[in-house]
Amino acid sequence: MTPAKLAEAVLAAARELFAERGLDPAALPASTTVERPRNPEHGDYASTIAFQLAKKVGFQPRELAAGLAEHLGRTPGVKSVEIAAAGFLNIRLDTASAGELARVVVQAGWEYGHSDRLAGQRINLEFVSANPTGPVHIGGARWAALGDALARLLRASGAEVGTEYYVNDAGAQIDRFARSLHAAAQGRPAPADGYAGEYIVQIADGIKQEHPDGDEAVFRAEGVARMLAEIRSSLAGFGVPFDLFFRESDLHSRGALDTALARLREQGHVYQADGATWLRTTDFGDDKDRVLRKSDGEWTYFAADCAYYLDKRERGYDRLVMLLGADHHGYIGRMRAMAACFGDDPRRTLEILIGQLVHLVKDGEPLRMSKRAGTVVTIEDLVESIGVDAARYALARFSSDSPIDIDVDLWTRSTRDNPVYYVQYVAARTASVARNAADVGLTRGEAGDFRPELLGHEKEQDLLKALGDYPAIVAAAAELREPHRVARYLEDLSGTYHRFYDEPACRILPRGDEVIGDLHRARLWLNDATRTVIANGLDLMGVSAPERM
Repeated sequence: MTPAKLAEAVLAAARELFAERGLDPAALPASTTVERPRNPEHGDYASTIAFQLAKKVGFQPRELAAGLAEHLGRTPGVKSVEIAAAGFLNIRLDTASAGELARVVVQAGWEYGHSDRLAGQRINLEFVSANPTGPVHIGGARWAALGDALARLLRASGAEVGTEYYVNDAGAQIDRFARSLHAAAQGRPAPADGYAGEYIVQIADGIKQEHPDGDEAVFRAEGVARMLAEIRSSLAGFGVPFDLFFRESDLHSRGALDTALARLREQGHVYQADGATWLRTTDFGDDKDRVLRKSDGEWTYFAADCAYYLDKRERGYDRLVMLLGADHHGYIGRMRAMAACFGDDPRRTLEILIGQLVHLVKDGEPLRMSKRAGTVVTIEDLVESIGVDAARYALARFSSDSPIDIDVDLWTRSTRDNPVYYVQYVAARTASVARNAADVGLTRGEAGDFRPELLGHEKEQDLLKALGDYPAIVAAAAELREPHRVARYLEDLSGTYHRFYDEPACRILPRGDEVIGDLHRARLWLNDATRTVIANGLDLMGVSAPERM
């Protein structure tokens, strides 16, 4: 029995009790959950439903819990229900019901852990969005790993997700980029406010070969195109595709800024002062009003932000999630105020996640720059140092608001203290067990021949409980926007599997001339269920589940 099925049984018991006692069914929740108690001696699962409902129906929690325990105790697969002091229900499953989870996982395969909890939500997820003026640096790599993992989680939870990279190809930074390229092509040093590095020289040389007499405008257009192509290639090599690369210049060319300004005027939040056009964002908590159009008629970056927000909303997205770097913390207030100026509730339509810095460390010292980029560590530097799998896992393993030091020595080590190696080793070990089982003629057999009641050893039960936790972990990681929860779960599951595998009493393969029996087959189901969950979880992180290591 899965935790979800047990939760349904708890709610069914509550419905029966309410009908029996004539209680108002409107007080019942649409759904409930069960949790693993901190102390395993208290049972397999715990429910707080009696405590939650007691006040609504005028009962003491223990009194209501007693009735619920009686009804729930009749549920097939429930071995016992005990009442804790405050009215909590501690539930134990019989061995067969607990072991049945192995079959559920294997038969569900790729779908195990997926749900429809976020069905009906259309989410726009914007991440990385680095200016097309240089290679993707290690901070952008963090957002690439986190953003792609979050997109996978949201989709696994039933949401419709569009991933998007906002290309800032208009404005002063692009002017500086063009001047830097043009100067490099002419053998001059970069402007004081320009960009430097080997990549500038390489791009400039490539443009000069095709356009020997090209002016700054040519270097601007060609430079952005080449840099964006390189960014696309870097992200693709990192396993991070985007549904859309959205160009800021398109907003300008099709009059989207004028459209946004007109909409904001209709809402009554635009005013003129000092020859400029302002948005009164202070009405919605911003620390100051924001200029949309300067007195010289030039649009501000904030005006483009407004147009981009409106464009996303008009494309049918009901929630916009943005992943931004640590230097964008002040961005949150103005963006929320802007959403409110459009008439939206920013608590419902806008979500901004701020990430902290990442450093690559070698021999205890931070690596501060790339030979090619000149000033930063790039995504290629990171991949070259520790590989794609380790890089993606390392970057998504921590909460986005935690600074990270990625130790090259640790993440390239083939030992258990390397987290990604530790988890991938279980993927490979479970695959190896399956191969070795086939070599000696051991197969799971037909599903109807599976005897889950044989999986009664403590280590087997621990592993089953851990596998049962996976769907709730995925759901929580998606709803809280925290992919690191999946990584930490996989590490815990790996430890639980190792303890099961290393337990002599839980040997999967027959010894010598030992006759293959139902217990061997049952344990093979459990082994293969573990392989399924490890592979599913690693896929949500964008990391491979190797069959051999």
